[in-house]
Amino acid sequence: MSMIQWVLIIIIVLFFVNRFMPVKGIMNISVQEAKNKFKDNNVQFIDVRTPGEYKANHRKPFKNIPLSNLASKAGSLDKEKEVVVICQSGMRSAKAAKILKKQGFQKISNVKGGMGAWV
Repeated sequence: MSMIQWVLIIIIVLFFVNRFMPVKGIMNISVQEAKNKFKDNNVQFIDVRTPGEYKANHRKPFKNIPLSNLASKAGSLDKEKEVVVICQSGMRSAKAAKILKKQGFQKISNVKGGMGAWV
């Protein structure tokens, strides 16, 4: 293999490792672990699904901030408090967690399986 091919392979591997490795400061938690945090006043609960999805099925105390609006609305959240994010399956909330991390939030939890795992 040529040097260019090796460099391309390394770049591709690094891309996938970076994409799928958990980000420092972001925890993946179960639905039960999320429920256990409901009594904690130092936790903010954010549902990043669309308003229609949220209206059809949501849990209190989750507040709806759609993923598409999260970057612009993150200023309304307290960076000192933990943020628990949820979506339908856990994919959008994982993206949301990364957005919040880039904006300086330190303690972020993503609910594994999202609303689909809620019992």
